[in-house]
Amino acid sequence: MTDRRTDDAQPHDEGDGQLAPAETGAGAAATAPRPGDEYHSELPPHTFDNLAAALPDSLGAPLGGSGLPRSAVLRTSAAGASDRGDTRSAVSAPGTSHPGTHTIEIVTPQRARDVAAPLGASGTAAAALSLITGPTNAATASRRDRSRTDALAPESASMLTSDRLLEVNRKTRRPPNGSWNRFVYRASFHLINLGDSAAVRAHQAMDERIRKQFEGGARFVPILTRKGGVGKTTVTALLGMAMADAREDRIIAVDANPDRGTLSERVSKQTRSTVRDVVTKAASIGGFTDFSALVSRDETRLDILASDTDPLLSEAFDENDYNVVADLAARFYSIVLTDCGTGIVHSVMRATLQRADSIVIVSGGSVDEARLASETLTWLEANGYGELVRNAIVALNTATQGTNLVKLEEIESHFRSRVREIVRIPYDPQLAAGSVVSFKDLKPITRLAARTLAALVVEGLPAERRV
Repeated sequence: MTDRRTDDAQPHDEGDGQLAPAETGAGAAATAPRPGDEYHSELPPHTFDNLAAALPDSLGAPLGGSGLPRSAVLRTSAAGASDRGDTRSAVSAPGTSHPGTHTIEIVTPQRARDVAAPLGASGTAAAALSLITGPTNAATASRRDRSRTDALAPESASMLTSDRLLEVNRKTRRPPNGSWNRFVYRASFHLINLGDSAAVRAHQAMDERIRKQFEGGARFVPILTRKGGVGKTTVTALLGMAMADAREDRIIAVDANPDRGTLSERVSKQTRSTVRDVVTKAASIGGFTDFSALVSRDETRLDILASDTDPLLSEAFDENDYNVVADLAARFYSIVLTDCGTGIVHSVMRATLQRADSIVIVSGGSVDEARLASETLTWLEANGYGELVRNAIVALNTATQGTNLVKLEEIESHFRSRVREIVRIPYDPQLAAGSVVSFKDLKPITRLAARTLAALVVEGLPAERRV
């Protein structure tokens, strides 16, 4: 509310509580209103102090609830005039003839519902809450935010893990893994627990890499090359076994070689069914139980779907047949490995590459094998699969003939300029035999190479399903 007076001809208060008589004569003429002066008065003439004393205490209370002096809610026009650049003095100095202008500003507390309105613009609920309840420290605001968040998003039962609930002590801490660490633990009557050995921790870290989770849909990984006899089928079996041994979901390897593949001979056969049977019985396959009767399962839980054994039927396995098999496999498995066989220009290869999320190129250790593997990458780049090439993994099989005469470092240097990573597959007598592969009986260095290949392939697969 504002009291602006330009008429000093009436009796007025000089600040001491007494009404001073109006000036007469020359003084009255000097203080007479001039043209352009305004007269606005809706209040009886009071001084600032009297008006402040007449205000109720509630008008001076801030939002936090603690009172302020009444003078804090009154600001004279002198400050306002200074801020506005007004050249006219707010209060007439003694002896001046110009009338005084008095401005009274009353600050009222903001209502709680008006403060709560801009919650979305304030950033946090604690910031708006502080306007009503007064300033709060960071710890109090954090507790309030956390309690409100927890109330809106309750924890699931999976959050009640053993690591969270059990007190770690001598009784609850699990025994260490590793020969020496386990020996010290037992010899000290369970008083000294050195934890897992470095080798065990490295094995667990590799498992975590292979166990990467995916959202929705199966991931397809073809294993291919333009030359036969470089160990492509063996690499497919090793890759699938390493994945199935570490992961909890289902892994399948499909033999899509149109020229009588041998992938099913790397595991103990449990059925004579082939991809042709899957195509024939596709309409009657209603669940995983029906599909699992057509595959052979390895000790690592890797499922293998064999190719046709009859050469005439093998030639009949085309792009449409592969799409039927791939659609069924995608319903029941998380990762589908495809042994593409020799060559890359047949129709099955086209359907395989269209579904591929990543690829593995197999190269031997000889000069011509390395050159043909590099030409495979060139063909893929020329046909619109450049992204797959940049994300590809090259499995360098060092068990082929002539490897000891070739500089493998130079081969790796060449492929490193074109693909994401290279993994050497060492010589292993069990693999060289060309028979059933027992993953646990392989040499440790061979298992490590297979697990490294699996970890690199899984890391290159998209976490979310590609549209």
